[in-house]
Amino acid sequence: MTFAAQISLIFTRRLWRLSSVPTVSFHFTKTSMMGVTQEDFEKAKSKLSSLKKDPGNDVKLKIYALFKQATHGPCDTPKPGMLDFINKAKWDSWKSLGSITQESARQEYCDLIGSLVAAEGGSAAQAPAQSATNGRTYDSLLVSTQDDITTITLNRPAKKNAITTQMYEEIIEALQQAAQDSSVVTVFTGAGDFYCSGNDLSNFTKIPEGGLEQMAKAGGELLRKYVRAFIDFPKPLVAVVNGPAVGISVTVMGMFDLVYATESATFHTPFSQLGQSPEGCSSYTFPRIMGNSKANEMLLFNKKLTAFQACQLGLVTEVFPDSSFHTEVWSRLKNYAKLPPNSLALSKQLIRSMEKERLHAVNDAEVERLTERWTSEECFNAVMSFFQAKSKL
Repeated sequence: MTFAAQISLIFTRRLWRLSSVPTVSFHFTKTSMMGVTQEDFEKAKSKLSSLKKDPGNDVKLKIYALFKQATHGPCDTPKPGMLDFINKAKWDSWKSLGSITQESARQEYCDLIGSLVAAEGGSAAQAPAQSATNGRTYDSLLVSTQDDITTITLNRPAKKNAITTQMYEEIIEALQQAAQDSSVVTVFTGAGDFYCSGNDLSNFTKIPEGGLEQMAKAGGELLRKYVRAFIDFPKPLVAVVNGPAVGISVTVMGMFDLVYATESATFHTPFSQLGQSPEGCSSYTFPRIMGNSKANEMLLFNKKLTAFQACQLGLVTEVFPDSSFHTEVWSRLKNYAKLPPNSLALSKQLIRSMEKERLHAVNDAEVERLTERWTSEECFNAVMSFFQAKSKL
């Protein structure tokens, strides 16, 4: 075994010990913005030790950092030396949280562990806003209704909430459910510190017996159905972008009514890099929102936008500090949900009616182009190059 491999193995083993966080004495306020109590926090700690699957080093470092921020506050210890790999990784993760409040850190800690437990089929009861509605549970989503707000949380934090084929089907179903329930506003967000890393590229490696053409055709129809669910959604739809967003999670934002982002969020649509073309009606909505030249930078030339840049261009409604993101956003959403529901829904439908036919036509055209792209040698080579580069990291 090489020295690098030995270091990697030791790093992984020692990081997993972070799951057994030592008991620390401290005082909690009774509730936070989302209702996290000392009991919720203690339950989350105990749930962590019950995880059967290794969530990966990135997630374990995030758990460690949130725990330290929640119990101690912002990082104020000296930076470890460069050769102290383990402690430097832990310090960097803690330091990256900046000045977010202990209350926000406790909330994120409970949400992250709740999503990991739920992903393994367990209960995430310690996070009040993460319970399923109407008795329906999902494998890759957490769906809840509280305070007249239905929240759809992408729940694959260890995979940066990358969207699988099954996940597409579940999101479509969750949107249909939210359209019919009694909630006033529907919210999309991500579990952990990523909003969504776009398509799970393993979708492109599962070629059926019918070959690449069959896979492309089935994928195109699923995409068409998925984007239709956003075009036709009848209620106010809000994206709460809690971290980096990539690919289709970005392109459909042009059909959301509000997009709120934390300051550390980024927005990236690397289509040409993967030999593909725009989807989610972005070939129409992005030029309309930000102008042709800026849209071309994103859709043709893979430019990644910061949250502030995306806000300046009109893709994002407002950017909030990381430290107060959850508090400010959910306070606003709860106020919005108190507005007359029929007035909100009918007004949105009136606004959308002016371009609904155009959006469906754009969706059809984009799906047709993408189906052709997926069967091209150029796309295949680009995706394979991506996997090869990833395997070398």
